[in-house]
Parts: sequence; C-alpha cells; structure tokens
Amino acid sequence: MFDTQTILEALTENWHIWLVTVTLIVAAVIDGLQLKVPNWITFPMVISGLVFSFAAFGWEGLAWSLIGTVVGLALLLPAYAIGGMGAGDVKLLAGVGAWVWGTHTFYAFCASAIVGGVIAIGMVLWQKAWSKHRDQFFVILNEVMNIRDPNELASIAADRKSSMMLLPYGIPIAIGTIGYFAWTGMLV
Repeated sequence: MFDTQTILEALTENWHIWLVTVTLIVAAVIDGLQLKVPNWITFPMVISGLVFSFAAFGWEGLAWSLIGTVVGLALLLPAYAIGGMGAGDVKLLAGVGAWVWGTHTFYAFCASAIVGGVIAIGMVLWQKAWSKHRDQFFVILNEVMNIRDPNELASIAADRKSSMMLLPYGIPIAIGTIGYFAWTGMLV
C-alpha cells in the first residue's frame, strides 16, 4: 500500500512525467470541447522539454530531447499531411517527445494508436454507422494508395470532413501516453 511519504517521493522523483501527464489531460479536455489542441499548450510543452533536458543532462540531453521531438513529429506528420488529423495533435506528441525522448514517445504513440482505434470503433458502433464508415475507410485507403500527392489528399479530406465523425486525437494521445507511463511505472 502507498503511504504519503512514498507518494511524495514518487512525485518528487518523477515530477516531469507528472507535468507531462497534467498537460496531456488539459490538452485532451480542450481538444474534446473545441476539436483543437491550442499552440499555447503545445509550443511551451516542446520548448520547456528541450530546456529541461538541456538543464538536467547537458548537450546530450538536448540531443535526446530533439530526437524525441522529431520522433513525435514524424509519427503523426504523415496523417496530418493528408488531412487525417490536426496540427495540434502532431505538436502535442512532439511535446511528449521533448520531455520523454524518442523511445518512450514511440511506445506512447503505439499505445495511443490502439486507444484511438478502440475509441473510433466505439464511436462508429455507438452511432450504428458501421457500413458507412467501413466504405469510407476503403475509399480513403484507395485514395492514399493511388493518389500519392499529399496536397491533393488533404484537399479531398477537407471536402469530406463535414460528412465524417471527428475524433479529437488529443484524447487518445493522453489516454495512451498516460497509460504507457502507468504501465511502465514512470508515474511512481
């Protein structure tokens, strides 16, 4: 059983993970309400992660933080480029990368992708629109495989946006990342 001393020690030792956790919760709530993760959350998250890594670990820490930021960007940038997600979601994962570096960011992304898939399937089943969204999925997959021009794909996605159910992806990023932190013991 945890006592107050153990909890305080965990918070002191892992304060940076708790800071990322709280930031992710705030971002998820805002994304859920406004379908947008604002820059006033993402940019300070990235910059403070870089500063923390440099202050705590020197140039090597800054390098690892930059790599984590690039990993976060690289994992979601393709989906953004074809209109499949917002820029705020991409920057949010980059912010995670700035704080927890590349490997943790990759695994947090994997957990977030699973959570996002489960939530998306749940949304489709809830609205009883399985065949519509299955057909839409195959249309989008066909477009991605055949068109190959990100600008054209983004234009098509923008035209289709009003007919689609939108998943504020900051929510799966928060749930997946925090779940990963908990699973690996980074919160305690």
